[in-house]
Amino acid sequence: MATLDVITERSDPAVQRIIDVTKHSRAVVRTALIEDPEPLLQSIRAGVEFTEVYGLETTPLPDDLLAECERRGIPVRLIASPVANQVFKTEKKPKAFGIARVPRPSRFADLAEATGDVVLLDGVKIVGNIGAIVRTSFALGAAGIVLVDSDLVSIADRRLVRASRGYVFSLPIVLASRDEALRHVRESGMRPMVFDAEGEHTVGDLGAIDDRLVLMFGSEKTGPSGEFSGIAAETVSIPMNPAAESLNVSVSAGIALHARARRNLS
Repeated sequence: MATLDVITERSDPAVQRIIDVTKHSRAVVRTALIEDPEPLLQSIRAGVEFTEVYGLETTPLPDDLLAECERRGIPVRLIASPVANQVFKTEKKPKAFGIARVPRPSRFADLAEATGDVVLLDGVKIVGNIGAIVRTSFALGAAGIVLVDSDLVSIADRRLVRASRGYVFSLPIVLASRDEALRHVRESGMRPMVFDAEGEHTVGDLGAIDDRLVLMFGSEKTGPSGEFSGIAAETVSIPMNPAAESLNVSVSAGIALHARARRNLS
C-alpha cells in the first residue's frame, strides 16, 4: 500500500472539519466522528459513507482497516502529533478515526421488511447497555431495535458507536416516541412478549414459537411502562436464583435472543 500523506499544518481544511464534528452543541447531526479501528471497520462494512479516515503519525493503522478503505475508495491520511494535540486537546486521542455522513434515520418500515424478531427497549438509558444489546441483536439475527425514552437524539452518538463497536449501523435502530412504538406494535402483526419476573412463559419456551416476536425490555428497576405491559398478551421470565435482585438488561436481552437464535438466524 502506498505511503500515507501526513497532515502537518493546523490550516489544513480537514482539521477544522474534525474540530467541528467533535463539538457537543451541534443541533443537527449530519456528520459523526467514528473512532477506534474496530468500530471504523464495522461502520465501513455496513456501508456508512466516509469523507476521510485518519490515523496518528505515531501509530500504524491496522492492515485490514487500510485494505477496506482502499477497497471502498476512502481517502486515508495521518495526523502529526502537534496537530492532533490541537484538535483533541484534553480528550484522549483516538488512534484511528473517520468523518462519516450520518445515515438517514431508520423507520418502522425497515423493520417490517425483515424477518427476525424486534427488540424494544423502553426507558433503557445507559448507553453501554444499549450498545451491548445492539451487538448481540446483530449477532443473533434480530431484525432491529426500537428505542423509547433512551435520551439519544441520534444513533451516531459517539458513546453508542463505541459501545456497539460500530455495529449500530448494521441493523435498523428506530428512535421512537412511546405512542409511535405502541402503534407499531399493535399494527405490525408481530406477537408481543414482555419480560417480567413473574412471566407465564419461561425464556426456554421461546425457541418453540414460530411467530415473529417483539421482545420488550424495560429498565432493570421498573421494567417496561404500563402501556407496553398492557398490550403484551404474554409475559416471559428468566429463571434465576431468587436471592438475586435482577439481571442486567443487556444480559436478559442476550439470553432471550439466544433462545430465538435458531429461528432468527435460519
